[in-house]
Amino acid sequence: MSEVSPVGKTSSAVRREFLAFFRGKQHQIVPGSPVVPYDDPTLMFTNAGMNQFKDVFLGTGQRDYTRAADSQVCIRAGGKHNDLDDVGADTYHQTLFEMLGNWSFGDYFKKEAIEWAWELLTEVWGLDKRRLHATYFGGDDEDGLEADDEARQLWLDCTDIPRDHVHPFGKKDNFWEMGDTGPCGPCSEIHVDLTPDGSGAALVNADDPRVIEIWNLVFIQFNRDSSGRLTPLPAKHVDTGMGFERITSVLQGHNNNYGTDVFVPIIAALEQRTGHTYGGGVSAPPAGHRYAAMDPDCPKDLACRVIADHIRTLVFAIADGAVPDKDGRGYVLRRILRRAVRFGWQSLELREPFLCQLVPTVVDVMGDAFPHVRENPRIADLIRDEEQSFARTLDRGIALFEQAAERARAGDGRIHGADAFKLHDTFGFPVDLTEIMAAEAGLQVDHDDYVKRMEAARAMARAGGNAEDDPFESLCSPDRMPDETCDDSPKFDPSLTCQATIRSLIHDGDLLEGGHVVVTLDRTCFYAEQGGQVADTGTIDTGHALVEVHDTRRAGGTVLHCGVLKHGRIRIGETATLTVADTRRATMRNHTATHLLNYALRETLGEHVQQKGSLVDADRTRFDLSHPKGIDDQQLRRIENIVNEQVQANHEVFAEEADLADARQINGLRAVFGEKYPDRVRVVSIGAAVGDLLARPDSPDWQQYSIEFCGGTHVPRTGEIDAFALTAEESVAKGVRRVVGVTGEAARNAHTACADLFKRVSALIEKPPADVGKVANQLQDEINRTTYALSMRGQLLEALEQLKVIAKKQQKQAAAASSDEVKGHIDELIAAGEKVGETTIVVGELPDVDVDALKTGADIVKQKCGSAAVLFGVRSGGKALLLAAVSPDLVKRGIKAGDLVKEAAKRVKGGGGGPPTMAQAGGKDPSQMPSALEAGQAWIRERLGS
Repeated sequence: MSEVSPVGKTSSAVRREFLAFFRGKQHQIVPGSPVVPYDDPTLMFTNAGMNQFKDVFLGTGQRDYTRAADSQVCIRAGGKHNDLDDVGADTYHQTLFEMLGNWSFGDYFKKEAIEWAWELLTEVWGLDKRRLHATYFGGDDEDGLEADDEARQLWLDCTDIPRDHVHPFGKKDNFWEMGDTGPCGPCSEIHVDLTPDGSGAALVNADDPRVIEIWNLVFIQFNRDSSGRLTPLPAKHVDTGMGFERITSVLQGHNNNYGTDVFVPIIAALEQRTGHTYGGGVSAPPAGHRYAAMDPDCPKDLACRVIADHIRTLVFAIADGAVPDKDGRGYVLRRILRRAVRFGWQSLELREPFLCQLVPTVVDVMGDAFPHVRENPRIADLIRDEEQSFARTLDRGIALFEQAAERARAGDGRIHGADAFKLHDTFGFPVDLTEIMAAEAGLQVDHDDYVKRMEAARAMARAGGNAEDDPFESLCSPDRMPDETCDDSPKFDPSLTCQATIRSLIHDGDLLEGGHVVVTLDRTCFYAEQGGQVADTGTIDTGHALVEVHDTRRAGGTVLHCGVLKHGRIRIGETATLTVADTRRATMRNHTATHLLNYALRETLGEHVQQKGSLVDADRTRFDLSHPKGIDDQQLRRIENIVNEQVQANHEVFAEEADLADARQINGLRAVFGEKYPDRVRVVSIGAAVGDLLARPDSPDWQQYSIEFCGGTHVPRTGEIDAFALTAEESVAKGVRRVVGVTGEAARNAHTACADLFKRVSALIEKPPADVGKVANQLQDEINRTTYALSMRGQLLEALEQLKVIAKKQQKQAAAASSDEVKGHIDELIAAGEKVGETTIVVGELPDVDVDALKTGADIVKQKCGSAAVLFGVRSGGKALLLAAVSPDLVKRGIKAGDLVKEAAKRVKGGGGGPPTMAQAGGKDPSQMPSALEAGQAWIRERLGS
């Protein structure tokens, strides 16, 4: 590859110079936010630098500065932004990456953004101008938007980019939108041409690794409303993002992120464990640098890239509070971990936990820029536990996959859904891992059959077991079902009890106390799971025998009561008293609330809303609906209010059977799209008698009522629901949202919990304590654990954000005080320093200040003394902290800060390290601080030859 950059910079220098450049342009340098976004429930992981400023762009928040810059760690491994499948297969996609960004909040706009980007890239970093291309928005007829000729002209007038290197592109590539509504605007991307002869103009935006995007400048100047109409914003903003790993790769002189000093130490650590030589199969690696090589046919190299990427994601996500788990972001982490383990197992023959042993390497590489990854000692332990758990089944799982693959090759080329389910359920293989393995073998997975089996397993789990250990599975098999019918109309009787005659008993062997039995009767008040409402539990009592019913199922025309004989002997033909557990009353409240929720969703979001699934039990109602985007706080509040208005109105709930053809004519009736209904259906109407609906089916009056086909059980009047609260809203699939609600006391508790939290946060804002940052974090944790009403979520999170702003100010003030305190001691330490030739040795113990203050002090020493070796010590909270720094001339002589701090740390029973110019360490025995400083000074003298 011909030269693009004249220098090979370290990644640390790239990050530092980016921030220094924008600091010089009067930008506030702000810390990045955690990769686990605790203050934004719409995000699984932080996926862009702008996430922490979303409230500013939406107009709901503000900062005490109008220009900002930072380096933000991002994860894209789930949801809309998901780079997982590309990782390892190419050289420039990662699940975790850094985004270097600068922002303007109503301050500068396009001219400055373009000028400064060009200045940094070409003047500060010296990139070849002939290798850079800029894109701009070329317009869109559908939105009535003209081309962004302003940006194009600025590129031509304000920079010396070649005129034919400025290219127009459409909405897909060059128009940025936060969501379906809200702030948006055109963007201008900067691409670098890495082709050997610089002929890559035609490859801009072609997803070709030879010409890659390195920086995106977004100009936020419009707002899109719910109708899709665009209007200019009163204040215009700039939001830019540069791929740190990509620009580092370019500045280090090659086209491969894995060849940078960000990844090479991790790959080198893998080489030490495996004996594999990465890039060894490439005859002429780029510039003799084998880590920058790309051998697409080497599975071991591919495994190294996947593992090097995935371990970074795991370290940062766990450091910020996430843990591998069975759902949500925890499940995404578990998938990533198991994907890495499988590559290590099969491609690198690593049979013992190895990811956990890479954690120190990741910490060494990233810990200086992101010190918090050093502060969580549980990261390696958590990863080790997950590796050991998966390893117990991995070998057998791979063997099962090979058997399944053989069957697929002999059949239609698809892994059976049953095999994919067993790999998931028994051996812990996420289905996407099975799909990857299948693709590697030239096969596919029968995904539809897998999904059906997963759904069946979930249904069984809700009944109290799973598909593998259902004690009633064999008793309910079709070949054992009696040819009977059962009148289950008493299930609608509010008494929850009835008398019935036992018709059959299904069991294995002699039926003894504690034995499993399936009972059928001539009639029942028990509800068999159907239409989203869970099955009833309860008792069947003959007077001398009692069966405890654990599940109720429908089989043809009869109802199966699945339970355990608690005592006595039960006989066919006996009369029994059936009693449904009282939890059904709560289920009835929740089911009627579900109908009101369906009505409120349609009223608030529009007629496009269709029911996509539901689950109603005694604890909650869960409702899935078709909707293309997240439901905002204002909409959630309106939905909840509509339901509560209907509850307070105490409407009568009517239910009546009708002919399907007649019922379908009722104006306003809601049916589940795609559902097949019988010729006779049960119509449930809240507030209007079914007879009236059938008498005047086309009346527009019926639009104001909840009217549905439903075979479930309901309360007689809506007032019995008492209260309603929405407690969760999330995406479950593309175009499908899920809301969760609670009723009665649980709803009142949810409202009270939110109100109490809001009061506490507001009180802290009025009178912040000295440790407000710690208190804010504790409150965030409490909010994450608390079930609260979403109708107040916006107010609560906005108040918490205000508290965090106060905490940040407090932290800055404390840091400034620490820095001032250190500065007061520097001249004394320099005066007392030892001179060896041209080098000043400055060693001393400082007051209890943070590490940033120590770094500031070390920089001052080097500025004042030129050639200097520095070792500072601090005793804090029962621990020792050491910071070492040396000037560049000493590094050239082989004297490195990392070696110095390690030597001193031995005396305080600790360890550490870092780059050659500055490193830090911690220790458990601060009483030995004087000894550590003496040892460090002696080490420096020896190296200087004094």
